[in-house]
Amino acid sequence: MNTVSVAVLGVLLLTVGTLALIIRPRRASTVDFYLAGQRVGVVTNACAICGDYFSAASFLGVAAAVYVSGLDGVWYATGFAAGFVPVLLFVAAPLRRFGEFSIPDFLARRLRSEHVRLVAVVVVQLIILSYLVPQAVGSGITWELLVDRSIAGLSPYATGVLLSTTLITVLVTLGGMRGTTWTQAVQFLLLLSAFVWLAIVLLGSGFNYPDAVAELSREPLTNPEHSDGGWELTTEANRLQEDQPTIFGLPGGRYGHLGQFALIMTLVMGTAGLPHIMNRYFTSPTGTAARMTTVWVLGLAGLFYTLAVLLGTAARALISEAAAEEPWLSELTIDGVLRIPEHALLVLGRLHGDEAGLGFIATGALIAVLSTIAGLLLAAAASWGHDVYERHINPGATQRQAVWAGRSAVLVVALLSAVLALGLRPDSMTALFPSVVATMVTWAFALAGSALTPVFVLAIWWRRTTAAGAVAGMVTGAVAAMLLFGTGTVIGGRGMSEMMLTPTIVAAPLAAVVTVLVSRWTRTPADLDRLWVQLHGTAADRRAERLARLTVAGPGVLGRRGQGRR
Repeated sequence: MNTVSVAVLGVLLLTVGTLALIIRPRRASTVDFYLAGQRVGVVTNACAICGDYFSAASFLGVAAAVYVSGLDGVWYATGFAAGFVPVLLFVAAPLRRFGEFSIPDFLARRLRSEHVRLVAVVVVQLIILSYLVPQAVGSGITWELLVDRSIAGLSPYATGVLLSTTLITVLVTLGGMRGTTWTQAVQFLLLLSAFVWLAIVLLGSGFNYPDAVAELSREPLTNPEHSDGGWELTTEANRLQEDQPTIFGLPGGRYGHLGQFALIMTLVMGTAGLPHIMNRYFTSPTGTAARMTTVWVLGLAGLFYTLAVLLGTAARALISEAAAEEPWLSELTIDGVLRIPEHALLVLGRLHGDEAGLGFIATGALIAVLSTIAGLLLAAAASWGHDVYERHINPGATQRQAVWAGRSAVLVVALLSAVLALGLRPDSMTALFPSVVATMVTWAFALAGSALTPVFVLAIWWRRTTAAGAVAGMVTGAVAAMLLFGTGTVIGGRGMSEMMLTPTIVAAPLAAVVTVLVSRWTRTPADLDRLWVQLHGTAADRRAERLARLTVAGPGVLGRRGQGRR
């Protein structure tokens, strides 16, 4: 296994490294480095967004959540896929029409405030770190099962974390947004092909999804739990009916009524506040292109998560049957049930494709990690390099200095995320969460949906939003989300504690109310009408508005602008 695995990994490293060198811009401007020149096509951008969004939480985590908790794991797939509906309806087109480099940049110009920019930068960095760490954890888990070899005395898990982080940091630093866009688009197609291949193999071998769910639902759901005496299988407590066991095909495996609703709303609302996803809309050439990109993303997400649910169910049904016949599974399972749910697709790949199948699925998992890390690092670079360095530290920076500031930010953020991931032990957290990777990513969604999304949507659709209101709303949402999450982690249990672990349904309305109340008592930007035309006006409206400004400014300004164009 190790020989094939190392060969597959070597091909992956060579491919990604070659792409980085081929598409590297020779003299990148900030628009090239952060936004790929704002010339990315609809289908290409849709595939790149999917590569950005379908992270380790999607590729490994959703199937793992279904594997370990049945129907309750499907809520992850539902929330992740539905998150682009609000983006399509409320965000994509106005965001691109207004145009900027990042979410902090958009809010700062829309509300005419540098205080808003700095607060947004802090929130964005917290979200990025919360999202980066589980990607690194996913890479460590995959390397541990795929290669199980260490470098320089490190554990296999730590080796996977450091190698994946180093590789993608080099790629992003060299290629910027243009290089990363094409790489992510190709990586998404590889991710999807891995899912499609495994689904075709399973269905061709006679696997039937409805029959599998019915068979799995005949017995109570059990999962391994680690204690001082070692691993043992325990029956999952039913969160909806305490006197009943948990059944694979029925809700209640991990969440009660409130927990299910809170989880889905956290994922749906959090998508619109994810910096690495929203920044991609600035790369579209027009608002219409941004909207059509989202339509494509919705279709691709629906296909991807449908396959993830199918494969998670297949893993639960087939791995337990194979455990008695495959000696190598004894190291990964307890009485036929995987100790680490994120191994589900990897084991399924080996069962149906031998070493090559394992290598193919593991390569997809590593690609998912690398692609998402790339998008997150670029978002971090835009936030630090453009919003902090160019705007505050060195306002007179040259294009070269600004790009190098972004590249330096990539290195620092990547190092910090790797250090945090190395401090985690995924096997010790498996008993607490249906999927460690998916759950950790959910924390990032909760912070984004609580602190950024309410302010973001209000700034786009409510004229009276002010800078003071936005600052108050972001701080309120972030603090409320972190306090609720910390409290829920400490008290544990059911009901309210489940909601506290996915606190967006409380923190987001609170942030919105605070934003509205403070905005009512403070002043809107003086040029609000012009800003509103940029957000929501037609192309003709925006041309008329620019012409009116130039006319008022006088012929001298017109002449100077004409010279500048020449």
